[in-house]
Amino acid sequence: MKQNSDKRKLVLVGTGFVGMSFAYTLLTTPLVDELVLIDIDYEKTVGEEMDLSHGLPYAPSKMKIKAGNYADCKDADIVVVTAGAAQKPDQTRLELTMVNAKIMKGIAEQIKSSGFDGILVIASNPVDIMSYVAWKVSGLPKERVIGSGTLLDTARLRYLMSEYLNISSSNIHAYIMGEHGDSSFVPWTNCFVGCKSMLAYLDEKGRDMNDLLEIYKQVQQAAYEIINRKKATYYGIGLSLNHLIHTILSNSRSILTVSVYQSGEYGQEGLYIGVPAVVSRSGIKEIVKLPLTEVDQQKFDQSCATLKQIIHDSIDQIL
Repeated sequence: MKQNSDKRKLVLVGTGFVGMSFAYTLLTTPLVDELVLIDIDYEKTVGEEMDLSHGLPYAPSKMKIKAGNYADCKDADIVVVTAGAAQKPDQTRLELTMVNAKIMKGIAEQIKSSGFDGILVIASNPVDIMSYVAWKVSGLPKERVIGSGTLLDTARLRYLMSEYLNISSSNIHAYIMGEHGDSSFVPWTNCFVGCKSMLAYLDEKGRDMNDLLEIYKQVQQAAYEIINRKKATYYGIGLSLNHLIHTILSNSRSILTVSVYQSGEYGQEGLYIGVPAVVSRSGIKEIVKLPLTEVDQQKFDQSCATLKQIIHDSIDQIL
């Protein structure tokens, strides 16, 4: 793995809405010294590089930005992949699988060929499956292939709970677990308002527990609602990726709900899925094991079963 140096280099593969929303956040939060953009459409990539660079005189970040190729991955600290076919209205994330798995395989092969030995971050959908493909093809240790997982879902949950309770989102300690998609769930017994159980807090306030079901439904349907209105989602995930990259490079060891390889922590193995994990400069430091209720464990198992079926029926054939 690349050792810490004075200059931090990040390669971004995919200059679509998600990739460039993330890239734009790097202008306002000085995280990296060099940003390399890669896309199948090289001319667009050059245009994006020019557009970003022209804003540097007014930005706190003074990073070098360039349009490059996969050879630039060799000495990068982090490679972020956002490339892939876009999700269409009424199309589930899992329906994107076959198309994007082939794209991800090709990308991971080229990253591997470059000699890259840093941390690989995947944000292409369906992210849990794409993270699995990237891990299998790249040959990197499982701790250094991280999917964005339910990071954005968790942000949506905390935002909505903050609005509902009129309490700062920084004091809402709640997580979305499972697939970044339709089979995700909230382990409510492991959610807190400050240091107080969220369920106990709501009970004290006389809140209707059915409101939690409605809030989760809003989280689960958020991407579909946004896509139906504006064709794509990108600002939320762009900021989520910025937070993940900051956590890695600052070695802050924050607990984030990212897609990580399962080795039996929750009774499941052989797949990537969203769980709380400690993220550090070397990748995934550890998976945080929550005491799930029997119902929540069943939901997690079902979410895993959905992904495992896709891996068995489709992905393993591609790989």
